[in-house]
Amino acid sequence: MLADLLGNRVALALVVVLVVPAALAGYILAVEAVVGRLPRRIAGGVRPWLWVTPALIFLGVFLVYPAIATVIRSFQNRRGDAFVGLENYAWFFTRNDTLVALRNNILWAILLPVLVVGLGLLVAVLVDRVRYEVVVKSVVFLPMAISFVAAGVIWRLMYELNPTVGTLNAVITGVGGPRVAWLSTAPWNNVMLIIVGVWMLTGLAMVILSAGLKGISPELLEASRIDGANERQVFRFVILPLLAPTIAVVATTVVIFALKTFDIVYVMTNGNFGTEVIANAMYGELFTAGQQGRAATLAVILLVATVPVMMLNVKRFRQQEERR
Repeated sequence: MLADLLGNRVALALVVVLVVPAALAGYILAVEAVVGRLPRRIAGGVRPWLWVTPALIFLGVFLVYPAIATVIRSFQNRRGDAFVGLENYAWFFTRNDTLVALRNNILWAILLPVLVVGLGLLVAVLVDRVRYEVVVKSVVFLPMAISFVAAGVIWRLMYELNPTVGTLNAVITGVGGPRVAWLSTAPWNNVMLIIVGVWMLTGLAMVILSAGLKGISPELLEASRIDGANERQVFRFVILPLLAPTIAVVATTVVIFALKTFDIVYVMTNGNFGTEVIANAMYGELFTAGQQGRAATLAVILLVATVPVMMLNVKRFRQQEERR
């Protein structure tokens, strides 16, 4: 059994590494051979479409089709063999546990961007143009080198109730305080989970905001100081407005992560003690309860919540391109 499984994985790896690139290369050569025989006027209009055809096929097979199939499945029963109308959506909006998950996602979508962008901007501004800038940025960015699952394991040990294991309770009991059940005390346990996300994403926000900060003309900042502005006024009236587009991009990216957060919650609490989120509930409905229709409903709700944020991000990007 194990040998068969390993053999299948090796075969799949070979297909991905060798067959797929070879097929794409063969397709490109075939396209150029066909287009080369066409009149120049026709070839100019046909070539772009033939080049993007593989990408469009992959997009349709792995993105468009699954999205449409999920929407259809959300109107079906647990086995996906009969339509039940809006029953699954009524289930979501009338149950306390699913509404708790929706509430927690909203909490993540509010607190996580505020804390990540705030801390990232603070670090970027404070360490800008100092000798130890690289060292500080490396330390802050270091959590991005590990996965969210690994971060969840690390922080679960730090929040452990037993002070011989849990770092925070070891500090508290060391100064004479009582132990705190960080992960089972609502509603603060949600905040403690969000802190893990902040620890992971602050480095990413700092790097992007620092790049935007270094793009601001030093002459403009110096002119503001010569005109009598102090450092607080320079930051508020010069730096912050110029960084607003970058801040918006970082914030919307973090909001999307907050809406679809799963790894941290699954590893640390598995949605217990009032920490459930929609993505974790979807996983439970599909793989534990076997409710395909309800799991698809949760996926559609996540999609509906994420799409407006993505559209806002794309709109802002287009506005920036127009200004250039």
